[in-house]
Amino acid sequence: MLLALAFLANDPARDPRGVYSAASSGKPLCTLGLHVTGFRNDTGTAGSLVFAAPAGWPDNVARTIVHGGFPITHRQAQLTFQVPAGRYAIAVIHDENSNMQLDRNFLGVPKEGFGFSRNPRVAFSAPSFQSAEVPVACPATQLEIHLIYK
Repeated sequence: MLLALAFLANDPARDPRGVYSAASSGKPLCTLGLHVTGFRNDTGTAGSLVFAAPAGWPDNVARTIVHGGFPITHRQAQLTFQVPAGRYAIAVIHDENSNMQLDRNFLGVPKEGFGFSRNPRVAFSAPSFQSAEVPVACPATQLEIHLIYK
């Protein structure tokens, strides 16, 4: 579970309000709002990857439907994506040093916070796509994700 994230400040899929949009293929886009809690500080960036299928879950940025980075304020972050209605699994990290990846210690234990949609229990590896999968419907779906620090 390496969770390498690409937060591109000039990402063409991001609008000026800080919303990242997936390709719509002619389908209406729904708002996916994430309220992320449990940050140990306001340093760095909250990064998120949204997957529409298990392929690449949870860390292959190229397999995401949309991804992006967001500021942390008062140990919380509000993340907003526009996606077609469907089922998605979401991974979030606290990228404290803004290097766009989940840093680990020499034993492979994450040194930064991470979390997943549905807040599944995490032992030694990332949860399955199915255990993190959530339905997203229009006009909006709101989720809360609480970060874990090991």
